[in-house]
Amino acid sequence: MVLVRAIVTNRSSFEEWPSPPPGRASAASECVGIANDAEEFALWVSPHILANVERVLVEVFGWVPDQTERYANRLREIAKRSGGGEVDPQKAPPGIRITDCSDLEDNRILELASIVDAQLIVSNGNEHLTPMSPWRGTPIIVDSEFVARVDAARRARRRRY
Repeated sequence: MVLVRAIVTNRSSFEEWPSPPPGRASAASECVGIANDAEEFALWVSPHILANVERVLVEVFGWVPDQTERYANRLREIAKRSGGGEVDPQKAPPGIRITDCSDLEDNRILELASIVDAQLIVSNGNEHLTPMSPWRGTPIIVDSEFVARVDAARRARRRRY
């Protein structure tokens, strides 16, 4: 998951996310930095996704709950500032349960994408999501491709002005 990789592979503190994103530190941290810029893209999170991020940070990377809670709150702030936010697919109208993917956690990401009418899903290249692209018409691209495309678009835009 991009959100977990962003924090554990970025050597700097998440207290102040780099904006613009750091030069090739990690594609995952650059994705969060792009959302933090709040220019072109909105970040959406769900309680389930944030709980899973916190669980992985504790169980796999040895974080203490206070650190993970602060990280989740920072992601909520970035999501809100970017024009996205936090949505709970479980509180959406009945029939939103998605089982298109063989991975349970990835289905929760697809549910969120469906509810917010996502135009793009960015993945860390996991074996379940990226082969599904386009999923119900929504492209799924890997984090490094997303960063490269945003970088190219921003450079082209700067050249025009």
